[in-house]
Amino acid sequence: MATQNNEVNTIDKEVTPEIDKVTLDIAKDALIAVGNEVFHAFARTSMSPIIYETLDYASGIADADGNLLTQGNGACGFIGLISPLIKELIAKYGKENMYPGDVFIINDPYMGGGSHLSDIGMAMPVFYGERLIAFVGNKAHWGDVGGMAAGSFTTDSTEVFQEGICFSGLKLVEKGKLNPQLQGIIQSNVRFPEAANGDMWGQIASLRTGERRLIDLADKYGVETLLLSMRRLLEQGEQLARQRIKEFPKGSWEAEDFMDDDGHGNPVKIKVKVTITEDEFIADFTGSSPQVKSPINTGTSSLEAAVKVVYMAILNPELDVNDGVFKPMKIISEPGSVLQCTRPAPTSCYFESMIYAIDTVWHALAPVFPEALGAGHMLSVCSVVMSGQHHLNDQQFLIVEPTGGGWGASLGKDGEVGQFCVGDGETYNVPVEMAERRYGIMIDEYSLNTDGAGSGEFRGGSGAVRIYRAMTDGQLFTASFGRNKFPVWGMNEGAAGSNNYFEIFRADGTKEGPFGIVARKVLNKGDYVRMVTSTGGGYGNPLLRPVESVISDVKNGYISRQQAADDYGVNLDEELNLISESADRISIKSE
Repeated sequence: MATQNNEVNTIDKEVTPEIDKVTLDIAKDALIAVGNEVFHAFARTSMSPIIYETLDYASGIADADGNLLTQGNGACGFIGLISPLIKELIAKYGKENMYPGDVFIINDPYMGGGSHLSDIGMAMPVFYGERLIAFVGNKAHWGDVGGMAAGSFTTDSTEVFQEGICFSGLKLVEKGKLNPQLQGIIQSNVRFPEAANGDMWGQIASLRTGERRLIDLADKYGVETLLLSMRRLLEQGEQLARQRIKEFPKGSWEAEDFMDDDGHGNPVKIKVKVTITEDEFIADFTGSSPQVKSPINTGTSSLEAAVKVVYMAILNPELDVNDGVFKPMKIISEPGSVLQCTRPAPTSCYFESMIYAIDTVWHALAPVFPEALGAGHMLSVCSVVMSGQHHLNDQQFLIVEPTGGGWGASLGKDGEVGQFCVGDGETYNVPVEMAERRYGIMIDEYSLNTDGAGSGEFRGGSGAVRIYRAMTDGQLFTASFGRNKFPVWGMNEGAAGSNNYFEIFRADGTKEGPFGIVARKVLNKGDYVRMVTSTGGGYGNPLLRPVESVISDVKNGYISRQQAADDYGVNLDEELNLISESADRISIKSE
């Protein structure tokens, strides 16, 4: 059984407590500003679009014990992963074997902070003189880290060794000098060494930015003030979290769901029991399916990150992320399960089980916290990996990207349209113009999927449609579109949303699919793939939706006239003028 219950360690007893609270708060806020600068420094120096455009990375600052002080996130799925990454390195090396200028690299899925091999973590100890005062860390998705397929994550791997190169906590830079042997190993094992080298140096540069700024803060306010401000940040986070939990409803709530496919046609169960007491938030995933032979398994750290997403949503999404905030949280899972996999289980598509874990906790708590949690959303990353020869320069190209879709409606609000899933969070798509220039494809369509699903008093948000046409022969297409069999769930009498899927159309007019999962499907020149993501779930009885809103939905193409009549009880003529309302609608409005 794995649990997570962070301890906030006190700093050295020699720190004096007489420093005024205003100065401490100024220094504390300066720490958060440094964290933001570290985050943006990486985006400005990286080489891969999935980093500088999509923002599939995170960065953070921790104290000398590895307790997270502040974190900047693109991907929500990285929330809180910097701290276990750093603590893993401390446990392996010991603080006494860390020196100024050191940088460590780690991407082992089964170690602290692990997700899948493509997510490269780095950490740097920060010294003030000879005294270790903090750590700076980051974690980013590299486009390729070797393995059996371009892009390094695929849908048909059966063990982790097929998924790329693994760094189980190694010293990449020692006392400011890059390890040339380790750099050589990286360059020899990835398909795009120039991009990997650029991303590596981008991560190192952002860590060094954080190191400089922390030393500047120690110079400006004094090292003791800085250390006290770190403790204050953690203590305030814990106090705010515990106070909020005291205000929560108390009890236990359960939910379970099934991932569509383990890669071999079998559904995979995700089960959770969430318990809220006076001082704890406990998510127990006992009873979830054992780990499987396909790469949808996830490790402990990513499961923790999954629960933190919903935990923060109901606690206060504006609250600064640190280990003090997470101290009341406990997570339970079973070793060898799909949510706490063990070596050598494949994990390249770990995000599928991780986001199902988010969604299951969300589903369990949505009736309890309606002001924070709405109906279900498209759920899956709907990941796309595409490689081949560029038609303009004969160079190899690689696409690694998520796909946006529909979010569920909530109390008082229609669902968002064309947004990335909850695991991606504050990330973005690669612009069409850049994609067509950089990759060997033509984008024939990028539009909303207005399938009319997700009806409710508040309507589910529309998904998206993308069409990628191959411009050369022999391109390889890999995709994992979860939520392809079991539709998005509605809330409070709202209707279910739709499914995610994609279809392949050949240049000769034949069609293949729909699919939810494929690995390295060959596309030749003129073939195209049509990717469709789901509409979110509806919230509330559709018969309570105002007539003017229904008419507006029809005018804007979100629903058809027939759906307006069938789902909402609103009958319109061809000019979209109201003819009548159904008896059921009139009856429910009068209650």
